[in-house]
Amino acid sequence: MQELHDTALAPLTTFRLGGPADRLITATTDDEVIAAVREADDSGTPLLLIGGGSNLVIGDKGFAGTALRIATRGFDLDGTKLELAAGEVWTDAVARTVEARLAGIECLAGIPGSAGATPIQNVGAYGQEVSSTITEVVAYDRESRETVTMSNAECAFSYRHSRFKSDPERFVVLRVRFELEDAAGLSAPLRYAETARMLGVDPGDRVPVDAARETVLKLRSGKGMVLDPEDHDTWSAGSFFTNPILTREEFAAFHARVAERLGDGVVPPAYPADDEHTKTSAAWLIDKSGFTKGYGTGPARISTKHTLALTNRGGATTEDLLALAREVVAGVHDAFGITLVNEPVTVGVSL
Repeated sequence: MQELHDTALAPLTTFRLGGPADRLITATTDDEVIAAVREADDSGTPLLLIGGGSNLVIGDKGFAGTALRIATRGFDLDGTKLELAAGEVWTDAVARTVEARLAGIECLAGIPGSAGATPIQNVGAYGQEVSSTITEVVAYDRESRETVTMSNAECAFSYRHSRFKSDPERFVVLRVRFELEDAAGLSAPLRYAETARMLGVDPGDRVPVDAARETVLKLRSGKGMVLDPEDHDTWSAGSFFTNPILTREEFAAFHARVAERLGDGVVPPAYPADDEHTKTSAAWLIDKSGFTKGYGTGPARISTKHTLALTNRGGATTEDLLALAREVVAGVHDAFGITLVNEPVTVGVSL
């Protein structure tokens, strides 16, 4: 277990932002993770968990406490059952399941970060969410001080949310278990229209699983959503805001604001979330509020490839990024009466 002091955290995040931690521990086994967590809890030291750093916005002052980088490794595939250690690189794990011709997470290719973060956020993209394939999550419970195995239902998954996210100080994810599908080398049914269109098929169809993965990677790359150290559009946390989910009354009011601002013929994006709620597009809201691709004049700007990504153009501070985020939130609320919610976790700062 490696231990460093007064160490910069910015290099451990995809934003490349944030000040130093008083102490940085890198744990490579589950036992080391648990020991570090227990030590912090016993001493009352604030604890920050870091995986791939793709969903973190750390304040410029850094973190006054112990930052624990979870660097555990483990990829165990038995038939269609997959177990990943929390520190496994997610993109590599997806690639290996595709090589094994198994379906279920192929459309989650290219998402930066670690496997242990996926259940926390209920990571999803291009018609798939990890909650549809996760069977169990093994975690350290800081309240009971024991390792627990939680079923899919106990994880309480919902859109970009879970029990882990609602109670972030309690559980430390150690391992994630999935049940994939052997569809003779074919993907899961495609549920995202853009993916199906690029592949020349209809939504609901299956395609070779490797073709699905490659298509998603192309789509993500075109939006600056695949990490590339030379491309500042990828110096981000991917989608910075979640897609708003509105009640019937809220959506009706939103629709009226759209007509008032853009004209009666403009129809905003609408996707059924459940019987009582409708999801709309944060990217659409941002764009129609006047924040187009590349918006900004400082070192933090909206991506030139996708309006939903806020980026560090090099030399930005976390305050630069937050100023831009606040401007976008205020602008969207003023235009359409909807308050956007940030998707990344903020540390020592808030919008």
